[in-house]
Amino acid sequence: MKTSMFSTLARHAKRQAGRLWALGLAVGLAASMTGAGPADAHGEKSQAAFLRMRTLNWYDVKWSKTSVNVNEEMEITGKLHIMDAWPVAVAKPEVAFLNVGEPGPVLVREGSWLGGKFVPRSLSLELGKTYEFRVLLKGRRPGRFHVHTQLSVQTGGPIIGPGEWIEIKGDMANFTNPVTLLNGEIIDLESYKISNIYFWHALWFLAGIVWIGYWFRKRGFVGRYISVASGKGEELITPQERQIGAVALAATLLVVIVSYAITASEFPRTIPLQAGNIRAIPALDIPEAPLKITYERGTYKVPGRELVATYKITNNGKEPVRIGEFATAGLRFLNADVYTQKVDYPDYLLADRGLTLSDNSPIAPGETKEITVKVQDARWDTERLADLAYDVDSSFAGLLFFFTPSGGRYEVEVGGPVIPEFLPV
Repeated sequence: MKTSMFSTLARHAKRQAGRLWALGLAVGLAASMTGAGPADAHGEKSQAAFLRMRTLNWYDVKWSKTSVNVNEEMEITGKLHIMDAWPVAVAKPEVAFLNVGEPGPVLVREGSWLGGKFVPRSLSLELGKTYEFRVLLKGRRPGRFHVHTQLSVQTGGPIIGPGEWIEIKGDMANFTNPVTLLNGEIIDLESYKISNIYFWHALWFLAGIVWIGYWFRKRGFVGRYISVASGKGEELITPQERQIGAVALAATLLVVIVSYAITASEFPRTIPLQAGNIRAIPALDIPEAPLKITYERGTYKVPGRELVATYKITNNGKEPVRIGEFATAGLRFLNADVYTQKVDYPDYLLADRGLTLSDNSPIAPGETKEITVKVQDARWDTERLADLAYDVDSSFAGLLFFFTPSGGRYEVEVGGPVIPEFLPV
């Protein structure tokens, strides 16, 4: 009697524990979903420091607008330098694609140009070259979104550049995307044959549900696994089920063949998707800087968020030059003595007083100086570039910009190994 009572109580306790566990799980899931907010930006910070610093350097990037209406166009323009310091672990950009990074099709890409050439498909770029780029976009979905430049490299993945917040106003229901076909017909890509798309998705989804439901109406996953594990796998499929499988296969092939024939008769002239590689992209003809720069040594001070690099610089030009900026991974570190006015650039990537020099005076023609460049700002941490201290070769790379009194500017790629310092000196 006592044993039976204890058994009943134990079963009751187990049921109550199970209910409490399920309730706790449901509450936890609800709390996590209600507490989750929208993502602020893209995941460029998750990319390794060496990847962002030593592959591409985007500069002179401009967003023509930061607020557009639905159906209104905007563009992103600038220059893209392919680094000579390209890491060995990443495939060279011999097959790449110019794109933008955005949270879904909030802006439709109307066209991309690199070196003045229309580039609707993959292309090939050379190390050490600089290219002018332009991406034309059109507002589609209302909201506030972070929109980046981006170059996707085969086997290397998307390499994300600087981003800006773009506000899109209006109603998505008013969005249109008209395209003129080769036969002169104008269609709206946003709604063209949308009913067909819904129909075929629904048809195959329903067919998949029926197929799965039929095969797992008996035994289910666990039962079938037990049968296979016990050596009775051949007995799982009955002759009737084999016949049903053959009928389903024949019906599927028939639907595909008939629908293909109908589509081919309705659209007799078609062109396959273009998948070639555009080569010979014109690079910018940038005059070689009349400077001889030798990288002497460098350190990265982890506690101080400070990159310290020493260079021996010889000015072989006819004008004095000054170091005004160091750019890497989309970040800009400026010399406040050179940039005396506010720069129009995303604030989270701009350290307007982040660059200091051991000698800030101009380098005269024919003069050689050893200058220590200090790049210090919290953005090393917030953008996770401080991780270069933990890379296998602890190297940095970027562009150093020199300015002349007449308004000239020279960009020089610099970089090299650095020694990390983890204790304050």
